[in-house]
Amino acid sequence: MSEVKQVHLVRHGEVNNPTGVLYGRLPGYHLSATGQAMAERLGEWFANTPVDHLRCSPLERAQETMAPIAEGREICVVTDARLIEADNAFAGKVFGKYNKPLLDPRNWWLLRDPFTPSWGEPYPQLAARMLSAIDEVVAGLPTGGQAVLVSHQLPIWTTRLALEEHSFVHDPRRRQCILASVTTLRYRDDTFCGLTYAEPARDLLRENGNRAFSSGH
Repeated sequence: MSEVKQVHLVRHGEVNNPTGVLYGRLPGYHLSATGQAMAERLGEWFANTPVDHLRCSPLERAQETMAPIAEGREICVVTDARLIEADNAFAGKVFGKYNKPLLDPRNWWLLRDPFTPSWGEPYPQLAARMLSAIDEVVAGLPTGGQAVLVSHQLPIWTTRLALEEHSFVHDPRRRQCILASVTTLRYRDDTFCGLTYAEPARDLLRENGNRAFSSGH
């Protein structure tokens, strides 16, 4: 029986976002001081892991989270747009305590279908691009090899739903994918055979509930 290959899907650390903007794919959003500490924790978490491949979303928060993981390794980080945050029509909006953009009649057409969802990138499309990148990585790993991919909450969670053959329809508050978490996919003979989940930086996490229209954060 062949050795198992592993792909570690890492969610980035906390972002500096004092005004509470739903930033989505917008540029210029960097890790906060806490997020940097989370990234350092991930670097420590993977320090003794023999990693063969590193791949990352192009967004700043993901690149900054990858930096401590990549430090000291003779591996180039591949930037892959397929790992980017989900697209979201509400990007740039501030929801606040009362979710004000949802009360604006001009936005109601965007809310017509919560199951696609109509305000953002369709779940099947999101899962397909993520799985395309992951399958490419798995195919290139040596027997027993490991890879670290840094992405975002909704892309990681949607990938997990697809691999475990669950419905894409879900409550965002119930996603098991906190900041700086690690979802490890296992592959035998390049076929998915299970996963594990870890939270190396849970003690650094602040109370920061997921919004229904978040694009992963």
